[in-house]
Order: sequence, then structure tokens, then C-alpha cells
Amino acid sequence: MLSLMKVLLVHNILWSHYKAAVFQALDRLAKGHPEMVVHVLQIGRNERSRADWERDDTNAPIYTYSYELLFDRFVEDIPLRARATTLLSRMRRFRPDVLCLTGYYDPAQLLLLAYARLTGVRVVMQMESTAADQTRSRAKEWLKRTILKQCAGFFCFGSPQANYLMQLGVAPDRILLQKSAVDNQALEDAYKRAVTSRELAQQQQGLPRQNFIFVGRLIEPKNLPQLLVCFANALEQIPNADWGLIVLGSGPQEADLARLARKLALDDRVFFRPATHWYRVPEWLAMADVLVLPSSSEPWGLVVNEAMVCGMPVLVSDRCGCVPDLVRDGQNGYSYDPTQPQQLTNRLLDFMTGRADQAAMGQRSRELIAPYAPEAVAEEMLRGFDQLANE
Repeated sequence: MLSLMKVLLVHNILWSHYKAAVFQALDRLAKGHPEMVVHVLQIGRNERSRADWERDDTNAPIYTYSYELLFDRFVEDIPLRARATTLLSRMRRFRPDVLCLTGYYDPAQLLLLAYARLTGVRVVMQMESTAADQTRSRAKEWLKRTILKQCAGFFCFGSPQANYLMQLGVAPDRILLQKSAVDNQALEDAYKRAVTSRELAQQQQGLPRQNFIFVGRLIEPKNLPQLLVCFANALEQIPNADWGLIVLGSGPQEADLARLARKLALDDRVFFRPATHWYRVPEWLAMADVLVLPSSSEPWGLVVNEAMVCGMPVLVSDRCGCVPDLVRDGQNGYSYDPTQPQQLTNRLLDFMTGRADQAAMGQRSRELIAPYAPEAVAEEMLRGFDQLANE
């Protein structure tokens, strides 16, 4: 390690709790190394699309890592020029040995990348995209390849992101991390507190004895109409099944989904509840039995991490980036092809009929998610920074 290694991380939004948990763990590790300084630049407070989740946050866990909030507003409201000049000013002041950028899509961060190349600073690029996320054009892929060649290393959410990087010409030894994490301990503690009063909470909410649950924004890529239709089809086969579906979230599709639920005669089976803070999500998971994430496109799906930390089986579309790393068919749940809706119906029926062993799957979820803790991710990040600084 250098006599003094200074690491500067650039991140988009302060509200991102799962990154905050990793930054907190990284800060703790860095404090154990007097020769290392780690600092985070948070560009904005939050994204406008997540404003519904930004309610009174007084009971949220407090993160005390070293950071600076550059603009106390939604990131979409920050002009490019202000973003670029402020980031460049902070970088020049901090004078890092290693710079970690959020991604390749922000021109302001590409300016930092160019400046880093001119001044000999090693750059790590974070990667959330996968090859399946959206239609790719030759021009865009060429531009990405050109940008990625300027980077010394990469942090990925998981193996689909790593595979995509290699398709874009990145050498495997430049991929320094293939993990994502949520605040495992805070979520597990909240779940354990809530599950002790599961039956009372279900009664207060008017829920059946057993429930599937979706957590997230109510937007088109989440593929929720398909989930409602498949749930209705499953109930047609076992109409007396004591199962419901909790839809926890807010978004532009809310009214349309409510109309569809009424059309499918699911008024007493589907329970729409508004978005809530991430640290209160375990209270809802404690009232449910199986997490369902039916997305037609999803770079990762951190709610799967959250459910697995809480010891729940998961039923996840194979378009979600987390599937290759986190979902083991028949062990901790199932994956399925969202272009084949009958597969989703059949998997719902596996749980509703008892063919799936929920208890065993929940225990397997806990085992599989254990290596995806903030501390483990932070340790790998630290090793990556050290490797690049000493090359």
C-alpha cells in the first residue's frame, strides 16, 4: 500500500441506503488503516422518481461515513455545468490516488474520468448494466468500449454485469468486485422484531393467513399486470386457498393496476399499500411468505437481497440481474421466464398447494445471502483500491 492512499468515490444520491451501508463498512475498514483516506461525494439528495419513498426519516439508521452532499436537491434538478464544475473542483482539492465513478452515462463524471487520465489517477468504474437490460446499438456499444478502456478496474453488482463487461472487451482480471449488498443487519433486526406480531399485524391489515408480496415502484418494467393475471389464474384452480398478494409501492401504474385487480375479481385478494421507507419494509415482509419480483427488465433487484436476509423464499423473473447469483431453483425459490406467464402461474401454485417447502427455502435464502453483506463487499472494494494504487 502507498504511504498514504486517498480514495474518492462519486455517487449520485445520498438517499441510497444500500450504498450507504457499504460506504459505512468501507469507512470502518479504512479507519483501521491510518495510511488510507476514503471520502464520498454525494451529488444530490435523491431522485425525483423516488420522492414518495423520502418521507420522515427520523427513525432511519444513521450512517456516519465521510461524505459531502454537493447539492441538497433532486439529482435531476442539478444543471450539468454546476455538477461538472463542482465535482472537478472537489476532485482537484482532494487529489485522490484512486477515483471511483458511478457509471459511464453522466457527462460530468466522464469529465472527471478525462481529468484523472491526464493526472495519472487510477479510475474504478461501477457497473450495474447487463446485456439484457435494453436494445443495444453499435454506436452506443462502441462508445462504451471507448470509455471503459480508460478505466483501470470495475466494481459490478454481480456476474451478469461482469459478463457484459467482458463482452465489451474488459479483461477478467480488471473486474475487482462482483457483489451487491443491502444493510443486512438492520433489515434482519427489523424483521425479527416485526415477525413476533405477524398474526396481529395481518389482522389489522385485513390480510389472509399467507401472502405473496411485491415491493417496488409501480412502473411498466416491473411487469405487475402479468403478476395479477397469473395470481388470478392460480386462484381459479384453488379458489379456497387462503393466499393474498401484497403490492407495496407507489408509481404511475397504481390506478391501472387497481382497475385490473377489480376486473379480475381480486378485490379481496390483492392489497395495495403505499411505498414506505426501506427500514420499514421488513414489517411488511413479516406479514408475507414469498417475495415475487416479476420484472421484464431489472439490472439487479435489491429487494431480493432484502427478502433473503429476512429468510424468505423468492420467486424472480430471469430478466432480473440477481438471478444467476442469488436464486437457486428449488432451493431458495424459483426463477421463471416472463415471456412464458404459465411458468409464473405454476410457481405460484407450487407455494399455494404446499409443494414448495417454504421453511427449507427460507433457510437456504439466509445461507446464500450471507456473503453479500456490506462488510464483505467493502473488504473486496478495499482490496481493489489497494491493488490499483500499487500497480
